[in-house]
Amino acid sequence: MTNTSDRPSVTTVRLQNIAQSYGQSAALMAAVELRVFTAISKGAGTFDEIGTATGLLPTNAERLVVLLCAAGLVEMQGGRLKNAGDVERFLVEGEPDYMGPWITFTKPQWNEWGRLAEHLRVPKLKTMGSIGDFTVEKARQYHQATYSIGMGAGRRFVRQVDLANKKRIMDIGGGSGAYCIQAAKQHPHIRGVVLDLPPVVVVTREFLAENGVADRIAAEPCNFVTDPFPTDCDVAIMASNLPMYSRAVIASVIKKTYDALLPGGKMHLIGETTNDERTGPWGPAYWGLGQAISESEGVAHSEADVIGYFAAAGFRDVKVEEFIPGSLSRIVGTKA
Repeated sequence: MTNTSDRPSVTTVRLQNIAQSYGQSAALMAAVELRVFTAISKGAGTFDEIGTATGLLPTNAERLVVLLCAAGLVEMQGGRLKNAGDVERFLVEGEPDYMGPWITFTKPQWNEWGRLAEHLRVPKLKTMGSIGDFTVEKARQYHQATYSIGMGAGRRFVRQVDLANKKRIMDIGGGSGAYCIQAAKQHPHIRGVVLDLPPVVVVTREFLAENGVADRIAAEPCNFVTDPFPTDCDVAIMASNLPMYSRAVIASVIKKTYDALLPGGKMHLIGETTNDERTGPWGPAYWGLGQAISESEGVAHSEADVIGYFAAAGFRDVKVEEFIPGSLSRIVGTKA
């Protein structure tokens, strides 16, 4: 008979922590909205000092910062509170890499995640989910948030990919145009076009003008599920909209891209891919499940799925490159 005292102890702590992890999300979003991390960066190092800097009662400042410490977002160093390294880089207002709008990006869906079981029971899904209902104002709110992180991703892309001999980019579902903006800034010879829904294009043109590249990068209305693509491009980018669509739609878009590219052109799909066993990582799994909130047909695609779409379309030399570890992969193929 096995002695039960030899068995590893099993408790409810992990399950409780997961069930209550919405509190961690809420604390992070509140800290961004209240500029707590900015206050700490500027020297507020105690609960009282943080409360004074943010206008919070000392008790509430303490409550919030204790959880931020437990989450590893704030640390105690030499008796004073300091931001963790990633927080200091990305969540201090006024700094070049500030991404506060992205942290609160999903907050409008908060209540709907609480109704996830109901969303999962719906009898029919939509091809495009909620983005098919975009107005210009909704598109502006959406892409002001994605722009804060998209510009960083665009910088990473132009560091990874040699565009020196490329002439024209099409950015499929390009939103703010961040990838084309960064490519144009790095390579004065580059021309490009951002393809997106008509309400989004209005906002894209604002970002292009703000960055001084509107003379070289255009933005044109295009529903990439149904509309044709330009046929004079030697680079195609499709970034961060992979989980929003079904396998059939993504495969169709990749085939359409192959047909439109110039010979020798390359397609770069930057997406939230799972591993081939579909067991993670967490980020792509989250974005896949999030499509239930939009009641769309979108799923979390695996790297093997995307490689298969590229191969079926006719691309050669298809390979997967790590883009942002644990978050995004870059799958690239060349038109024969």
